[in-house]
Amino acid sequence: MNSEIIIQELKFKAVRSSGAGGQHVNKVSSKVELSFNVETSFGLTAEEKEIVLSKIANKISKENVLIISCSESRSQHKNKELVIKRLFKLLKKSLTKQKVRRATKPSKSSVKKRLDNKKKQGSKKAFRKKPTIE
Repeated sequence: MNSEIIIQELKFKAVRSSGAGGQHVNKVSSKVELSFNVETSFGLTAEEKEIVLSKIANKISKENVLIISCSESRSQHKNKELVIKRLFKLLKKSLTKQKVRRATKPSKSSVKKRLDNKKKQGSKKAFRKKPTIE
């Protein structure tokens, strides 16, 4: 993954933020929408593109465009920085390989301890019952 090439391929669009905020919100476009075409990117290898498309398929449109928006800050520049950070965080997370989980068995001593503890709890509760007269 070449981050410098990816940054050059990004397209930004400033949009008016929604929600409360008064007069400032109504006249300033502070929300930033980032669009990144995964399929035509030169910053990702073919294998990386396949991995990204499969792992974050729910966030990618039919045209293989990833759209991320940010309206946290009142500053357009700050929102632009935040949205770029989010993109790279998302790409890095999708490209990291998960460790292979090896199935393990509990040790004999831990199984014995667990069963002993269960018996102890059971007997403790059994002593709470009223004795039956026969």
